[in-house]
Parts: sequence; C-alpha cells; structure tokens
Amino acid sequence: MRVLVVEDERRMAAALRRGLQAEGFAVDLAHDGNEGLHLARVGDYDVVVLDIMLPGLSGYNVCKQLRAEENWVPILMLSAKDGEYDMADGLDLGADDYLTKPFSYVVLVARLRALLRRGGGRRPSVLRAGDLSLDPAARLVARNETPVELTPREFALLEYLMRRPGEVVSKPEILEHVWDTYDTDPNVVEVYVGYLRRKIDTPFGRAALQTVRGAGYRLASDGG
Repeated sequence: MRVLVVEDERRMAAALRRGLQAEGFAVDLAHDGNEGLHLARVGDYDVVVLDIMLPGLSGYNVCKQLRAEENWVPILMLSAKDGEYDMADGLDLGADDYLTKPFSYVVLVARLRALLRRGGGRRPSVLRAGDLSLDPAARLVARNETPVELTPREFALLEYLMRRPGEVVSKPEILEHVWDTYDTDPNVVEVYVGYLRRKIDTPFGRAALQTVRGAGYRLASDGG
C-alpha cells in the first residue's frame, strides 16, 4: 500500500516513514503543501497523511483542492490543533479522519488500515440531490440556487439524509445520528421531517423527502 505523508517537521516525517515502512507500507514524503498537492495529484496513493500547518499551502487547502478536483484518496489529517471546530473544519472539507498530536502510533496505523479497508469512494464536499445542495463547511442549503434557511437541527437532519441518498433511514438511526440518543421521543423525527418538507420541497413543488411507511424516510437521489 502506498502512503503519502505531508509533514513539514522533517524529524517527524522521517520517523513516520520508518514506522510505516516497518508495517509494510511504501511511503513518499512531502514537506510543504504545494509539493504535497502535486504528489497527491500525480501519484497513485492508497491514503494520504496530511499535516494542517504547512508552508506554502495549508493542509485544509490541500484537502479542499483535491476534493474540488474529485480526487477521493482517503485523507487522515494530523494536527496539534485539538479544538472541536478545527476537527470539524477538516472533516467538513473532505478529510476522512483527524488525529491530534501527540498521537499513539498504534492508533495511527489502525486508523490508516481502517481507511484502506473503506477505500476512496466519492465523498464530495458539497452534497447534491438534483438541484438541492448542502455545503457542510459553509452551512449553506439551496434549492435551484435559491438559498434555504434551516435551523441547526433541520440542517443536521438534511445533511444526514443527503449523505445516504436513495436509502431508507429508520427513526432510531436518525435519533442516534442527529439527536445523538435513542431516548428522545421518536415522534420528534416526524415533526422535523415536516419542517424540512415545508422548506425544501413545498415552496418548489418537489417531493424529495419521502415517508416509507413502517420503515422510515428516504431522500430522493434526484432531488424529487
């Protein structure tokens, strides 16, 4: 498996290369963002380990540019920035995982292997279903380029459904991922689905958000 490590601290980069090579990985190094972006574009890598604070071009911008070019190589971000908003920014820009420094080398290798098992499927930074779009990083929703104002909970519900277009999602699944609990009254899901319909469907004459009786809800992949 080929790994690209983009890390400007040369001693750490060298240590990562030695450790990953000992685990059987083939490793290339880049020490700034521009070099890392170039190698990620032209190299056939299975995974990229990407520091955030880089000379030339930040890890955030490297990740954003790759995803804009529809390069879906799995990316694990490394950073000394351990704030929850820093992590959210990295993931919203298209990274697949985020690990803060100092980190456990055993955990790093385990996470890389998990990313390799998962593969590099399409994970666009802006989610789309027909003319319905949702940008997690900018917190923007639009239907046919018309902005749609959502509350944070409505936004979270729509994002979860748009990440699983065409799939039937049950109320318990929605409660776990959007409300982070199973204990909330399941009827709250129905209430918020109604709120969403009145904002993303009804004004536009669409029916993207569908009820599957006895099973849950589905967002039409074509946007209704």
